[in-house]
Amino acid sequence: MTNTALITGASRGLGLALARALGAAGWRLVLTARGADDLDRAAAELGATAIAGDVTDPAHVARLAAAAPSLDLLVNNASDLGVTPLPHLADYPLEAFRGLLETNVTAPLALIQATLPALRAAGGSIVNVTSDAATGAYEGWGGYGATKAALEQLSNVLAAEEPALRVWWVDPGEMNTRMLADAVGAEEAAGAADPAKVAAALYDLVGARPASGKVSLQ
Repeated sequence: MTNTALITGASRGLGLALARALGAAGWRLVLTARGADDLDRAAAELGATAIAGDVTDPAHVARLAAAAPSLDLLVNNASDLGVTPLPHLADYPLEAFRGLLETNVTAPLALIQATLPALRAAGGSIVNVTSDAATGAYEGWGGYGATKAALEQLSNVLAAEEPALRVWWVDPGEMNTRMLADAVGAEEAAGAADPAKVAAALYDLVGARPASGKVSLQ
């Protein structure tokens, strides 16, 4: 039987690199991202199902769950960096922070809730992509880091509540992605890890299926 993976934020960066690794191994892929053009190109390359949309939209979450009635792997990779240039918490616009929580915490939980029946039936796995900003005190990263800390604790509790599943909260380390470039500049981001190398380590994790827990890929 072919395994099925649902990956958010799959049009570029780590999400696309992981989709390529899984696709090469014969997985059926359901991919989503906000940018329809980039997503369609990725889906055409991989023979995947593309469903463009915003993960904070409940109707979009419902469409994704319906597209994967049988599901072995959910990857909550979609994230929002928040306000740039990265502000100190004293100056963080609260409305923007609320939106960041919606994208980085509430949306992953909504998709988990929507896909749990399929994941339970398959004895599947969940990857929630977090960050070292969840635990490190980096100036300017308080908004983003707070949401990733919340996602880590959500994952921790979910692992206790769903012992038949594998739940990993994964810190991929710094990667040369558009998001990092937006945060620190393109020149500094260019020195970070290739997302394809990080995706290879994540692919190995999915295949090995260790016990639920926090995983650092760098």
